[in-house]
Amino acid sequence: MLLPDEQYVLKWLSQYGALTSTQVVRLLRHKPSDVIDKILRGMKRQCLIAEISGGYYLGLDPQHQPDQRMITAIWVLLKFIDKVEPMAHYPAVYPAQLFFLKEDTGYEIVVLYDGEQHQVRLLLPQEDMKYIIVVPHGAMARQLRLPSAPSGRGSVAAPCLFATVDYRGQDVPEVIFFTMEEN
Repeated sequence: MLLPDEQYVLKWLSQYGALTSTQVVRLLRHKPSDVIDKILRGMKRQCLIAEISGGYYLGLDPQHQPDQRMITAIWVLLKFIDKVEPMAHYPAVYPAQLFFLKEDTGYEIVVLYDGEQHQVRLLLPQEDMKYIIVVPHGAMARQLRLPSAPSGRGSVAAPCLFATVDYRGQDVPEVIFFTMEEN
């Protein structure tokens, strides 16, 4: 029988595919680092998880290739992780990568690359849903035509927060949030 933390790790890796080792450690945020090391070492020994790219990534299968959009979405999620329950985040419906609940509000993280501005038209905004749109640079956010969300006052622009994820040569990127007015 698996411990709850082992179950979490297996669920995350089965839902999202391979994640960086640092992301897995940060998702287990309430555990001391020596306990996390022991959990992950035991899971590797039992062949429940495998190292990928020399241990930079962890996955269920050593041949699995990480999805860079999902990796980026997880970095954004980690900025909110102290207010998100361990099982309150899931893969989302395209074009979003990830959905999470924070304080009874649903958030979808959408990772866009240059030239993919048109994908925001596929979003289906709802009154109780917010979007975090990750763009490669702030200038791209100005090019987006956001869909309208229904509200008690008719239809309003979908509530969005924008973010950039900048590695700057580091293993852990800097995630910067901004709104349309700030960019």
